[in-house]
Amino acid sequence: MTQTAQTVQATQPTAHKTAIIDVGGGYRAIFGAGVLDRCLEDGITFDSCYGVSAGSANLTSFLAGQHGRNHTFYTQYAFRKEYASTENFLKARNFVDLDYVYSTLSNHDGENPLDYEAFLGNPAEFTVVACDARDGSTKYFTRSDMGYESIDPVKASSSVPVANEPYMIDGVPYYDGGIADPVPVQKAVDDGCDRIVVVLTRLKDELREQKKDVAPARVLKHLYPAAAERLLNRYKTYNDEVALAKEYEKQGIALILAPDDLCGLSTLTKTYEGLERMYRKGYAAAARIGDFLNS
Repeated sequence: MTQTAQTVQATQPTAHKTAIIDVGGGYRAIFGAGVLDRCLEDGITFDSCYGVSAGSANLTSFLAGQHGRNHTFYTQYAFRKEYASTENFLKARNFVDLDYVYSTLSNHDGENPLDYEAFLGNPAEFTVVACDARDGSTKYFTRSDMGYESIDPVKASSSVPVANEPYMIDGVPYYDGGIADPVPVQKAVDDGCDRIVVVLTRLKDELREQKKDVAPARVLKHLYPAAAERLLNRYKTYNDEVALAKEYEKQGIALILAPDDLCGLSTLTKTYEGLERMYRKGYAAAARIGDFLNS
């Protein structure tokens, strides 16, 4: 090998395996919708996408290349009683009607169809996190578990314990992925990713507390004790995984994007103004992604 060839080889950039993790968070997850719309505008793609809860739904629209679709769901459809309401809960014990959101609205004859051909044909790896309610184990669904007008793993990943019944897939009950692996940064690293964008929907330095999960865990333990235990310990799992993401950020492997204000939003409460503000925060935060992926 000549000296010139050696020099060229030494200065060639290393190919990175890129990933994005959208952790969801109910209505706060519109922050991720803003991030992903900015990525679509900037032509940014990822080798792997990891979705948790509402984050998995955000990513289906992103992988289908449908700019603005998520924004419409959060700011228009989410205000309908068919989408989420006490009436839904009293009728079927599901505050959010996941079939209405991800089938009725999203099928080919729905009001805002997902481009299934584009979604299923996108070469990026897609992982959806859910919790097996029977034993509390983490289930990682992939695109091979989905098909045309069939994104049940997204519904399973978005089924908030107690607010919703577990979502059944092949006879197995699943709950929200946020109680099993809420920030799957280690999963992404284990899969070979070394440039990972982590989209949080809480303040970056905010620690989760257990107190909000105590009452629902008490209700849940009668039918699904293992899932109740995961819910009870979610605060620690989340805090530990965010701490790990921060360590990877120090190493240049991860980039954490998080809002500096929650705009009055929570998992199941919203205002139109708060949603718009949170979306804009996500859109602005995404400006950092391009330089990070190329670093």
